[in-house]
Amino acid sequence: MLPTPTTSHVPYTLVYEPAEDSFLLLDTLSSPTSTAFLSSHFPPTSPPPLILEIGPGSGVVLAFLTAHAAAIFSRSDILTLGIDINSFACTSTATTARLACSSHPATSGRFLSTVQGDLAASLRPKQVDVLVFNPPYVPTEDLPRLPETLRETRREGKVTFDEESKLLELSYAGGKDGMETTDRVIDSLGEVLSDRGVAYLLLCAGNKPEEVKQRIRELDEQGGRQWKAETVGTSGRQAGWEKLQIVRIWRE
Repeated sequence: MLPTPTTSHVPYTLVYEPAEDSFLLLDTLSSPTSTAFLSSHFPPTSPPPLILEIGPGSGVVLAFLTAHAAAIFSRSDILTLGIDINSFACTSTATTARLACSSHPATSGRFLSTVQGDLAASLRPKQVDVLVFNPPYVPTEDLPRLPETLRETRREGKVTFDEESKLLELSYAGGKDGMETTDRVIDSLGEVLSDRGVAYLLLCAGNKPEEVKQRIRELDEQGGRQWKAETVGTSGRQAGWEKLQIVRIWRE
C-alpha cells in the first residue's frame, strides 16, 4: 500500500478535510487495474502526461499521484497541476504536494503549481491528459457563491465564520441532483482533454450515476471516436445502491 501524504498543515475550517471520497480515489487510482490502464495508456515512449485535479482541496489526491508517479504510471516524468476556486485550498495543495514529493524523491513526478480559478477555464484547450475531479456532489437547493469580502478579509489576516462556512459549502454543495458543477465539467470534456485524455470522476448515488455514464457515452465527438464511461471503483453498497463510485471516462 502506497503511503498517504500528510495533510496536518491544512486549515480544515477553510479547506475540505480528506474523507471517504478522497480515500476511494487514492485506492482506485493505485489499484492494479488502474495502474495497468494508465501505464499502457501513457507508455514511457510517449510525451509526459499532464495531470490536472480540479478542486484538490487539501491536495491529498494530487500529492499522492505526484509522489507515487513511478508506481501508478510506471514513469516518473509526469506533470501535475491543481485548480481550485478556494485560495486557501491552493496554498494547502502546494504544501501537501511539496512535502509528499520531498518524502519520495525517487518515485515523484513534477508538481507544477496550483491556480485559483473556475474549473478548467484558465487552461488552453485539449491540454489535460488525466483529469481528476471529486466534485461538490451533495444535492442542494442552490449553489453557494464565493463571499464577496473574502479577498479583503484575507489581506487583513481575518476570515469570518460566515466566510469559513461558505468556503466549505463550496466543496460539497452540488445544486440540483448534486450535478450542477459536475455537468459543467462533463460538457467541457471534449475541450479540456487531450486526444489521449482520461478523466476520473467521483459520483454518489444521488447523482444518478448510470444516467450520467450513459449521457457521457452519447457525447458528440468528431472523428468517429466514441466516449466510454465505466465504474472502476466503489465504496460498497448501501440500501442496494453504490454509495460512491469512481467513473473512468475516455475515448476509444
